[in-house]
Amino acid sequence: MLNATRDLVLPTTITGSYPRPHWFTEELRGRGFKDALGDSRFREQYLDAVACLVREQEMAGLDLVTDGDSRFDLTVGGKSWFYYVIERLGGITGAQDRSTGGGWRSLRPGHILYEVMEAYQPAVVGGKLAGGALQYAALFKTAQRLANKPVKFGAITAQSLAKMLVDRHYGSNRDVILALADIFNAELKEVAAAGCRVIQVEEPQHHIAGAIGASDKDLEFYTESVNREIAGVDTEIWLHTCWGNPNQQPLHWERPSYERSLPYLLATNADVLTLECASTNGRDLPLLGRHRTDKKIAIGVVNHSTAAVEPPEVVANLIRKALEYVPPERLILSTDCGFGREGLARRIAFYKSVAINLGANIVRRELKLPEVEIPAADPRFTFAG
Repeated sequence: MLNATRDLVLPTTITGSYPRPHWFTEELRGRGFKDALGDSRFREQYLDAVACLVREQEMAGLDLVTDGDSRFDLTVGGKSWFYYVIERLGGITGAQDRSTGGGWRSLRPGHILYEVMEAYQPAVVGGKLAGGALQYAALFKTAQRLANKPVKFGAITAQSLAKMLVDRHYGSNRDVILALADIFNAELKEVAAAGCRVIQVEEPQHHIAGAIGASDKDLEFYTESVNREIAGVDTEIWLHTCWGNPNQQPLHWERPSYERSLPYLLATNADVLTLECASTNGRDLPLLGRHRTDKKIAIGVVNHSTAAVEPPEVVANLIRKALEYVPPERLILSTDCGFGREGLARRIAFYKSVAINLGANIVRRELKLPEVEIPAADPRFTFAG
């Protein structure tokens, strides 16, 4: 259901996370969100931070804004993206050292990702998984009342969360994923019922698994899992994909291709599919010409893992390339991934957000489309001589 972007041509947004203001020092630290709002210091800092981040996105002229993922604690390499959920699930009975938890064994001390993964202590599933105080709907409503634009609410998908779990109960990773999908489905239905016009399900495993030789059966299962997670969620659904972003570090220096996974991603019931494109200068865009789809496609036109702000003409060139394969009424402009909470300076994130619409306005003029007002770029309010 295109509940937010149906009538928008070349709408703009960011993926989700945004650098924290330096003065936002309070954190949830395992508390329920509603409980934490009873803490005067947390409440003031959280509400002020979300208001600031929403306002910056509106100053950039974005059509859809996010709360900056401000619920996440300031953890090494974005660990809280996983642990906001893990800390609130039933059935978690402990943690396990990453070195015995599997994966990333090729990393060695001296590599930044070794430190990141050293901090990621996988949680142990020792009993039946059960939902807890995720309170996604409350998080959405808190942000939407501070925003003039629709708030896009994003959350980790079951497939990615399962990567941070050590199963000692189900006996099958697939059963773990499906149990999580059911928990998340109930939560996302509440967000949609609260009036959220766009829900973003983040990081299915199709593209990452497909790049390392997953079977057709595996990829079909990931599609099944996504569809189970979003079944009956009555709003516009986005499926976000990128090639990794811990501490703004690429997990793959040379990004793999979406070629293997794209048909399976397009087979999901999501309304919008997001693709990392700025980091590869749109290398995979021709793939979109090979597959028929009614989905809208959101492409990253600025790179989250570099501090250099893209010039408007660079953004415009990437949009032009995408338009060779996706008509303007089905193209959405975004970031490759989130800006993180510790990886980029807030000023850099802001001007990358502005760059999206500066570049898009160049293309809008060429297509004879109305330009978007960008308050941050309005020369009337500069004070330099």
